[in-house]
Amino acid sequence: MRVSSVVIASLATILSCHESAAFSAPRAHQLITPSGGFFSTMRSTLVDETDTMINQQITEEQLQEKYISQTVKDSQKSYRDDGFVFGLEGSGLERPKGKDANLVVEGDSLETTPQQVAIVSGTFAGQALIAANAIHELYTQTDGNVPVTALASLAVIVSSWVAADFGSGVFHWSVDNYGNGRTPVMGNIIAAFQGHHSAPWTITYRGFCNNVWKLCIPFGLPTVAAINYLAGPDNSMVSLFFAFFCATEIMSQELHKWSHMTKKETPAIVNTLQDLGITIGRVPHAQHHMAPYDGNYCIVSGICNEALDNSGFFRWMEHRVYEINGVESNAWKLDPELRARTLRGEYRLPQ
Repeated sequence: MRVSSVVIASLATILSCHESAAFSAPRAHQLITPSGGFFSTMRSTLVDETDTMINQQITEEQLQEKYISQTVKDSQKSYRDDGFVFGLEGSGLERPKGKDANLVVEGDSLETTPQQVAIVSGTFAGQALIAANAIHELYTQTDGNVPVTALASLAVIVSSWVAADFGSGVFHWSVDNYGNGRTPVMGNIIAAFQGHHSAPWTITYRGFCNNVWKLCIPFGLPTVAAINYLAGPDNSMVSLFFAFFCATEIMSQELHKWSHMTKKETPAIVNTLQDLGITIGRVPHAQHHMAPYDGNYCIVSGICNEALDNSGFFRWMEHRVYEINGVESNAWKLDPELRARTLRGEYRLPQ
């Protein structure tokens, strides 16, 4: 078939070339055929078939080039691409060997900048002032009763600490499983959390302000000030609760960093806090860093992790999200069996 095609193409080329040597003999010896004759029809047919073959060849080459271009593009996905999942083979992000820092967000740096210091310092100072004012309001409302003010404030702070652990889990779950670098407002935070799975030790190279400043965006002073304004002076404990809550959520990233450091690398007080279960420990958090990253999301103290994982809370949430908008969690994409179990209503994680 290929030989005949070549022959046809060759004949058509010869017939279409008026100045070919094969037809350059004197005019008396030329083959003269009437218009519409057999040879004229044959010539026209051969030329048409040749044009069709050439067009098909060009089309195939264009398709091949498009396929190669798309393949290269897919192999170079970045954290900003839709459908990009950290941890998936071919995702464009390789897990480096050793404990070298690996920055996945464009423009990110391990260097602490004056801007970061200003943002973090201003945020914590503002939140501290709001919390102190809330305690003062309570002191006034109790007619200066110090024990009542102290006990009520302590109860609010402890409850806020527990709530912050739960909140850190929900927040961690959401940014691990949904969105990407293009997500408005939260894009860089999402990319940082998802990229953390490729090189979890990178966080240990960050200074305090460099590590926590991104969380000042959702949990910063504007958020606390708005809540304080809405709560009003008569609900001072609401202001205290959320001031401490937001400050703890920002601090959670530093507590998270400590869980990736060895005991020799952290101060003695940090090791004590981890041993007492006040802050997230190394072993509990290490369980999160096992694909498909489907549990142990809480990173303040981790006190809520067991209840949330045993109850299947996050799988239930993923099922609801999927029913609402059809978006699958990244954990599902990493583990099809987890997806199947969740869609069957089996939410509890296997022991």
